[in-house]
Amino acid sequence: MSKKTNYSYVGVSFIVLLFGIYFVPKIIDRVSNEDVARDESRSEDINLNPKKKPGSLSDLHFIEINGNRKKVPEFSFTDQNGETVSNKDYEGKVYVIEFFFTACPTICPRMNANMVEIQNRFPNEKNFGIASFSITPQTDTPEVLKAYAEKNGATHPNWHFLTGDRNEIYKLANEGFYLYTAKDESADGGFEHSGNFALIDKNGFIRSRSDSQGSPIIYYNGIISEAEKTDDEGMEQQITMLKEDIAKLLKE
Repeated sequence: MSKKTNYSYVGVSFIVLLFGIYFVPKIIDRVSNEDVARDESRSEDINLNPKKKPGSLSDLHFIEINGNRKKVPEFSFTDQNGETVSNKDYEGKVYVIEFFFTACPTICPRMNANMVEIQNRFPNEKNFGIASFSITPQTDTPEVLKAYAEKNGATHPNWHFLTGDRNEIYKLANEGFYLYTAKDESADGGFEHSGNFALIDKNGFIRSRSDSQGSPIIYYNGIISEAEKTDDEGMEQQITMLKEDIAKLLKE
């Protein structure tokens, strides 16, 4: 695969100063002849008030919607071992979320190579985990996911590759996380999905660091590797900062 890629990021936002700082979910669609990654929100505005939770040990932001801190919705799916895994299994853990599919010919291999690097930073951390949701559950059975996990070096016991009801997975992606996911026959692999990772704290809240203007970046780019440092458009990799922020949340 050529190194030249065009990506989209949910982290691109319009800031409106009116009784506070507000994030208007907006998607910048970029599609190349190799990689497709589109992030989109079709719901209410997200309030990015940077106030911290009382007693917080880190400087990471809580993402807010209409004044309420955004929490991971309830979910329950089947993992690569045929076991039921829900959001309750991640309680007390800091974890990273992605949406992918095993037959993805473009961004998924890059995303999961980066996820392995994150996993390897916390190999013995029992309070760390990863949730990888398949957007093609009709073909990504537990058996297929298990083979994929083994082939790609997923060894952490808290890394679950999840499959289940297609509508529930798409609802979780598009409404639960605002990480765009959709079937698109014109896209490579037949689907479009976000190339971003979401970071979740021990209490189930979505967290992120701030950008140079002090606003939350919301999500972390999962496509550019630490070795690459930047993509062809000059965007810097965010895997290093994600590792740093996971470590911060583990101390909370």
